[in-house]
Amino acid sequence: MLPPFLILTISALVWAQSGDSASVQGIVRDGQGRTVAQAQVQLQGKDSKQVLTAASDAQGFYKFERLRDGAYALRVVSGSGTAEILSIALGTNETKTVDVMLGAAAGSGQSAPQFYDEPQFSVSGVTDTTNLGGHGSDTVVRTRESLAKETQNLARTNGSGPTHSLAPPSALANERSLRATLDHEPASVEANRQLGMLLLAEGRAEEAVTYLRRAAEIQPRDAEVHHALGDAEEKRGDPLEAVRQYQRAAELDASEPYLFDWGAELLLHHAPEPAIEVFTKGNARYPKSARMLIGLGAAAFARGANEEAVQRMCEASDLNPVDSTPYLFLGKMLRAGNRPSQEEIDKLQRFVKLQPQNAEANYYYAVALWKSRKDPHDPAVAQAESLLTRAVQLNRKFAPAYLQLGILHAEERDYVKAIADYQQAIQIDPRLEEAHFRLGQAYRQAGDAEKSKEELRIHRQLAQESAQQIDRERHEIRQFVYTLRDKPSQGH
Repeated sequence: MLPPFLILTISALVWAQSGDSASVQGIVRDGQGRTVAQAQVQLQGKDSKQVLTAASDAQGFYKFERLRDGAYALRVVSGSGTAEILSIALGTNETKTVDVMLGAAAGSGQSAPQFYDEPQFSVSGVTDTTNLGGHGSDTVVRTRESLAKETQNLARTNGSGPTHSLAPPSALANERSLRATLDHEPASVEANRQLGMLLLAEGRAEEAVTYLRRAAEIQPRDAEVHHALGDAEEKRGDPLEAVRQYQRAAELDASEPYLFDWGAELLLHHAPEPAIEVFTKGNARYPKSARMLIGLGAAAFARGANEEAVQRMCEASDLNPVDSTPYLFLGKMLRAGNRPSQEEIDKLQRFVKLQPQNAEANYYYAVALWKSRKDPHDPAVAQAESLLTRAVQLNRKFAPAYLQLGILHAEERDYVKAIADYQQAIQIDPRLEEAHFRLGQAYRQAGDAEKSKEELRIHRQLAQESAQQIDRERHEIRQFVYTLRDKPSQGH
């Protein structure tokens, strides 16, 4: 019987004779991000019992060449720990870079993410969103865009990974000192990085890009620099370069903030399928991250998968029931949708029980009950009215709650109350289009044709102005042009 090392050598020769030239390469790092030399790297085809081995060099680099296309598993073992990547898909003549992080970060007490495999999509450009149109009603389209923006806002909150690149200016050296350092040491990674972050924190993204790009060129494997560069590129109006930098940061360090920010950037620029893939990977790595589930739900809603979106928001609310954010996302989706599921009703009821003094909690639970009513005499109607009354008592400036009260009273044909509710909503928010429309309808039902005509005129004018505003906003947020690649049969 041949010794194992000889079997491996013969296997490598047999594979090499196939003529294929795919390859897998990468760098092995420990939990602190330092390169690991002499780590044992094993590669095995999914349909083969043969195993190839290699050792990382002094810089932590390893490489397997002349491989067949197909699916592979990778295992790395060293004194710093172990890592396994169960599925790597290789195409014919493809070179794939798979960097590996071993063991746990010092002091973290948790296993560090090992790598982020190549995504099944590619972003190739951007286009003007106004040329593409929306799918669904105006309310649904606006809600999708609103949730995408709010998901992006969540990207600025702290996650479970490294701190964000937008460090406060007080935490950084002053600009003059950093520039003096760069006059003597222009290749200083730290000075370029800190100056770039300082300028970015001060809102000088155009200037920041110069220094962050230089830092990335000098030290291309610095995830923090790539993430900060993504922030700067987005702020200076180059979302295509921004998403590439966010992706690179997540590939180098698959932390919760970096994965979330990558997904949020994709969602903001109307790329829901790629965003879903990133958020799904993020959820698998960080199952206790509520905002990862919220991002996944918002992306599903943007794609039109409403049931899946609701499920993800409900799961997010279960992770931290006292956090308002998942309920608010759920409520906004409900406001734009049809009859709610029992789970939606239950979650929004829990929101009220946990936060009875929250006007929005009362409002959204009322909307859920209202939409679930079977007929005008359903007990849910009276309960909804009570909740809405409570909401406006808690917040006298809550125009949507007054509007919903008016809708409820109009269905009961109590047009005197409905008109008063609509007028109150309009007094708070004169640009609330639906309130003007429904007030016009209520006046007509009450027999006041002139007032009805005037309110409907105002509604048409506001609707036109709103459409123009939406067009302007869509010009500002350009849409990614992306392609999806077929996943292998033994997929990720």
